[in-house]
Amino acid sequence: MSEQKVSDADVRYAAMRRVTLVGATVNVVVSVAQIAGGVFAQSQALIADGLHTLSDLISDAVVLFAAKHGSQDADEDHPYGHRRIETLGSVFVGLALLGVALGIGYSAGERLLHPATLSNPEPLALAFAALAIVAKESLYHYTVYVARRVRSNLLRANAWHHRSDVFSSLVVFAGIGGALLGFRYLDAVAALVVAVMIVRIGWQLATSGVRELVDTALDPEDVAKLRQAILDTDGVSGLHMLRTRRMGGEALADVHILVNSRISVSEGHRISEAVEQRLLSEFEEMKDVIVHIDPEDDEREAACATLPQRSELLARLREQWADIPIARRLENVGLHYLNGHVHIELFVPLREAPELEEAKTFARELKAACKRVPEVGEVTVYFRCGGA
Repeated sequence: MSEQKVSDADVRYAAMRRVTLVGATVNVVVSVAQIAGGVFAQSQALIADGLHTLSDLISDAVVLFAAKHGSQDADEDHPYGHRRIETLGSVFVGLALLGVALGIGYSAGERLLHPATLSNPEPLALAFAALAIVAKESLYHYTVYVARRVRSNLLRANAWHHRSDVFSSLVVFAGIGGALLGFRYLDAVAALVVAVMIVRIGWQLATSGVRELVDTALDPEDVAKLRQAILDTDGVSGLHMLRTRRMGGEALADVHILVNSRISVSEGHRISEAVEQRLLSEFEEMKDVIVHIDPEDDEREAACATLPQRSELLARLREQWADIPIARRLENVGLHYLNGHVHIELFVPLREAPELEEAKTFARELKAACKRVPEVGEVTVYFRCGGA
């Protein structure tokens, strides 16, 4: 099992590393082409967009770092794994998008206030702007595809960073086209519109990452589906304290389930395993499930935490059984902690079948002795004939 998990982590990191390196390579080539084309075609907007593309290498470096360390398996210091490193990376990329948007908006505002600073590019600049749009849009679709395949919010964030580059390149294209047609102000207006769009994307990425870092629950619709799947599991009669959260592109849940109070420990454990297996198999994002077994709804019933445990209770019961000879032959004592009391089941082996009235007398004596312990609730006595 552990070898499989290591293999999955390696495959995931390799995919993230590959797509990020491809993105970095494309960004370098496009930025060099934009800057060179801007100088040659006398387009200040194209040069600025080239420098913006070159700055994307910072986010690519963040993605590589987070992908490498976030894909590591759990260890002693990080028992839940390292996926939150990816979450931090997505927050950083979201903040970077906000910075890009503010930069575009500020530049556009300056040009609107000072029309003399608007450029007069050559027609060749349109070709370089179109090349950048095609390259960045292709990079966006490629990154989104890999992000969905490996379930990485960090890659999704970087994909939207690539899409923001497309927007900025569209602004440049529109600005150059408008300048060539004589409408020089269109560049600045389009830039402001795109800046607002990028602010929205960056804000969503940053806030979703922060929500994950503070353990925000899954969407209500997803929680409702989880709740129904648990209730549909055989042996589960109720649930409470269903808590969910995200870590990277994965979901985690823990829940208290209500089972029959008289079943064995092993059967209750088997029901909890069935709940865990069902959620992991039916919900693709679900990575880990912790199930707590409750014999009663501890949110409504009286608490049992203050009741004595087995060793203390048996010591007190034996004091009460001291004068009852048949109590020395007890085979087993079953304890059920329910509704603020300890309910007891006594199993007594007998060498031969007693008369009905004699058995009733034994039972009354044992029950009366047990009832002298204040915490004891119901007492049931079982006789097994043929015992040693």
